[in-house]
Amino acid sequence: MPSTPAQLFTLFDQLGITHETVEHPPFFSVEDGEGWWDKIPGLHCKNLFLKDKKDKIWLVVMPGDKRADLKKLAQKIGASNPSFGKPELLMEVLGLTPGSVTPFALMNDTQKRVTVVLDRAMLEAAQVNYHPLHNGASTAIKPADLLRFIRALDYEPLIVDCGAE
Repeated sequence: MPSTPAQLFTLFDQLGITHETVEHPPFFSVEDGEGWWDKIPGLHCKNLFLKDKKDKIWLVVMPGDKRADLKKLAQKIGASNPSFGKPELLMEVLGLTPGSVTPFALMNDTQKRVTVVLDRAMLEAAQVNYHPLHNGASTAIKPADLLRFIRALDYEPLIVDCGAE
């Protein structure tokens, strides 16, 4: 059974992570949320759930306004021709439906199948926003706390420039 937002927030509290959540209509894309950006402080991010030809799974977390070039990104992270993972795989690995992808769902990856990739520039923001395991809210935390959360789950993220340039 996938974790709930309440379980996520309990883990944040146990790790000493300050968090603030704003509820909103469900956003299925970065563009869907643009009308809310002024009501939700911090950097708005997107998450790419990818699978490569060698069946390796990647979660790429980056600013919402940055364009990803999957071919260039693949070279930077050592992926073999990645493409977007199917909804069934997303549910199996992270316990999520499309539109709800978030690094917070790493707590559902009990088999540690995901390689986490974080955008370097994103980590320089004052606050970053992600869905709290569903797309009807956004939760803001500090980038250092995102790293603390990810490392507490026994992942060591790759930190690269995820942009297309």
